[in-house]
Amino acid sequence: MNNNAIRLETLLSTPELCDFLGISRDTLYEWREINTAPPAIKLPNGHLRFSLTAVREWLNGRQERAA
Repeated sequence: MNNNAIRLETLLSTPELCDFLGISRDTLYEWREINTAPPAIKLPNGHLRFSLTAVREWLNGRQERAA
């Protein structure tokens, strides 16, 4: 793939992300208010999308190490 090619990325909608994480929409929006939610992409119509790659990175950053 050359550097000018568009890389396709899986984007999750809010309901898809909530299902993926096993959380409610209210929880997601609470996390967004306190800046602990996965990063979102805001579309021109105001809808949010979440990059699956970014969500996985976000999850990895919250992984606890076993003591």
